[in-house]
Amino acid sequence: MKILITSGGTSEAIDRVRSITNHATGSLGKIMAEKCLAAQLEVTLVTTKTAIKPSYQDGLTIVEITDVASLIHTLEELVPLHDVMIHSMAVSDYSPVYMTGLEQVKMAPNLESLLDETNAEEKISSNDEYQVLFLKRTPKAISLIKQWNPDILLIGFKLLVNVSQDELFRVARDSLIKNQADYVLANDLTDIGPNRHKAYLLTQEQVYPAHTKEEIADIILEKIVKKRR
Repeated sequence: MKILITSGGTSEAIDRVRSITNHATGSLGKIMAEKCLAAQLEVTLVTTKTAIKPSYQDGLTIVEITDVASLIHTLEELVPLHDVMIHSMAVSDYSPVYMTGLEQVKMAPNLESLLDETNAEEKISSNDEYQVLFLKRTPKAISLIKQWNPDILLIGFKLLVNVSQDELFRVARDSLIKNQADYVLANDLTDIGPNRHKAYLLTQEQVYPAHTKEEIADIILEKIVKKRR
């Protein structure tokens, strides 16, 4: 059985020296990859340069990406070749379009006119006291997975911040339906710390709680092994 795992956080370039990024470390993806490898499963880990990774071993392939565009290009090739996808990567919701000084924004005839602008400089000037950065929504990679491979077991992740359990479950189950996922791992940033990671693996009817990254990986592996049988 071939397992595809995404981990870490994508980074979207503003210019050649600046970017906006997610703070995900990739530690959960590393643990899940190691658990799957220990169970004699083949693992492809799609991750980023700065993310934590397992040591190389037989059965492990590591593919590094940078931004959402490179992630989607990579997954389009890999998803049809795998039986399971664990999509734990923190994917950027927005990508920079144009950055300019506040005074230039004030002088524009309308804000929409600036959306067609692009920065030609490799490093945008830092002379302005205030800069305005225009962002555009990125495509949702998870929404494409079942199009590329309808039979893949898809495990999505949903992270919210400081919400009630009811709200967390509602949003996670909405994602479950919208993305045709088989499971969604719902977690709240306020419940994640150095030695804890409270989370819930959800279907529409069932809830599987976990309290550490190791427990999360064990529960997910259990579902994968069940599919193999």
